[in-house]
Parts: sequence; C-alpha cells; structure tokens
Amino acid sequence: MSSVGAVRHPDPPGLMTIGELSRRTGASVKVLRRYDGLGLLYSAGRSQANYRLFDETALWCVAVITGLRNLGLTVSEIHELADVYLGTPDEPIGRHITERLQAVQDRLDLRIAELAELRRLLGDFQVANRGALAGRGADFREEDPRRASAP
Repeated sequence: MSSVGAVRHPDPPGLMTIGELSRRTGASVKVLRRYDGLGLLYSAGRSQANYRLFDETALWCVAVITGLRNLGLTVSEIHELADVYLGTPDEPIGRHITERLQAVQDRLDLRIAELAELRRLLGDFQVANRGALAGRGADFREEDPRRASAP
C-alpha cells in the first residue's frame, strides 16, 4: 500500500512531548529522560514521530521530584520512596519521607562539621603564616626545598 495520500492521525489531545514537559516544568530534557528511565515518570506512549508523550500527571510527578530534590534528597532516595509509594499504596508514606529527611539532616550535620574544621584549619594557617601572607618575613618560596637546591 502506498503512503501517498495516507491520512495522518494527530497525536492524542492533552499529551505533551518531553520538550513541552521540560518547558512547563523547567526541568531539562536530559533530567526528564533520566527520571523516565528510572521509572519516576511514566510516558503515556509514543507519538507518530516516536516521541515520548506525557499526560498531566507528569507535571505533578516532576513537581514532587523537584521539591524533594530541593530538600536535599538524592534521586536514589526519591526512587526508593517511589517504590514504597507505588508498591504499598495502602501504607502511609510519611514515615518513609521522615526517614529520608533525617538522612539529609545527618548529611548536612556532617558537612557542617567538615566545613567548621576546614575553617579552623584555615584560621590556624593564617595565624601561623601571618608574616608571609602579608609579604613580611619569610616567603613560602624560601621554605620550598625544591627551590633551595636550585643553583
């Protein structure tokens, strides 16, 4: 059968391509493809041109994922939450979200402690090397053993 004169059926109404989903959510196409590949988004099928198509629920999913990412959850943690949410629909999700938020707080506390230690080390270095840093006294180059052996 010849394709000349064939009638093209439009894509189903209410569906959007990944590009449109990207424009409407602000998430990059690359990120949306990653979410789709992880099962965090579900496409509603493919267009005639073989583009992924998404319905309005994808907007909600992206908003939830973005909100959780903004709270510091990793994509892996969000994927775990999605598995619980979808795998046990009768079980409240709040406890699981609370556990993930506590993990974020623990990571933040650790990072804050690391930064405080770095700040302390920086201050100690500045005090110990005040003269050299101000251009007075011994210069760092004079203490470099590689420079001392140069002719």
